[in-house]
Amino acid sequence: MSYERCCQPLHLGEQWAATAEQLMRSRYSAFAFADVDYLIATHPDAATPLLQRRKELRKNCREARWLGLQIKAVEAGGVDDLEGTVTFEATFGARGQRNVMTETSLFQRKDGDPKGHWLYIKPL
Repeated sequence: MSYERCCQPLHLGEQWAATAEQLMRSRYSAFAFADVDYLIATHPDAATPLLQRRKELRKNCREARWLGLQIKAVEAGGVDDLEGTVTFEATFGARGQRNVMTETSLFQRKDGDPKGHWLYIKPL
């Protein structure tokens, strides 16, 4: 699926992700396109000051070249769920080396509201 159909409407704020998996894919694309605002909007983090988060995300986006995403497993996280997990492998290049990051991520609806938008919460 093309970026224009998959993730661009989410990055532009035209719609919210319908599922945890869609949010995962859109966050991966946001890293690839260095869309720091989207990454911040979809991941609450009250513990880290906003300016520090922006700086860290910009650095991460600048240092890594994202090469591919494979979704390995999805548990819940559908249109009618409040919570879900997505296990993925993200391939990226950094400092001249190819790397693979494997993670199971937790996603939840904002404020536990069934109509709330999906948020990335944390790695498990």
